[in-house]
Amino acid sequence: MPIALVAATAKEMRGALGFLREPPEVESGREKLFVLAGREIVPCVTGLGVVNAALALGRILSLPGIEGVANLGVAGAFDLRALPLGTVCVVRQEIWPEYGLLGPHGVDPRALGFALGEADGTTVWDRLDLHPRQAAARLDLGLSGLWPEAVSLTVSGVTGTPERAVELERSFRADVENMEGFALAYGCARVGVPFVEVRAVSNRVGSRPPVDWDLDLALSRLGAACAALFMNR
Repeated sequence: MPIALVAATAKEMRGALGFLREPPEVESGREKLFVLAGREIVPCVTGLGVVNAALALGRILSLPGIEGVANLGVAGAFDLRALPLGTVCVVRQEIWPEYGLLGPHGVDPRALGFALGEADGTTVWDRLDLHPRQAAARLDLGLSGLWPEAVSLTVSGVTGTPERAVELERSFRADVENMEGFALAYGCARVGVPFVEVRAVSNRVGSRPPVDWDLDLALSRLGAACAALFMNR
């Protein structure tokens, strides 16, 4: 049964598959099955953001026999001392900090009175606990014990100032920021499909100077992470 390998951009997908001698070309909206280390893989480039991620996931999960989803991508870290540039981490919780009623003290997900829904027997408001080790075991993926686990925020507007980064880190105790993870995790949880999210740190959240960025390193680490997932089983 095939596993969906999901990335937001073609650049991230090329990074993830960069360890292969002849990696397949993957275009957004054109999924073509290939075999990696004896496993059937369906690569999917979703496009940026929660809307594109949800639409792509719906399309992927409608394909026959999809066993699970592995999401590989880059992310910003709130604290580069804890998660230096290039660090590979496994997401253990996804948070959507923009869902709810926006008031003077931030967003209250319960103030609207409408939860997002139910997943894994739990009411989901703005956060979802993942179970990466169990999911990896079900999918027979080589999830390294050396990769730290992280709490991730999924945002529609990338944090562009240090002040906003401090506010988000203080409010949500998050480790990394991305743009698609919550939508993918929630969609998989709703239908009971195992989901694993692996991120490589490309930048400091809220900082634009080049000193706080190393996208090339993060992409190369994605390739090493993908190799570990599928080759070190």
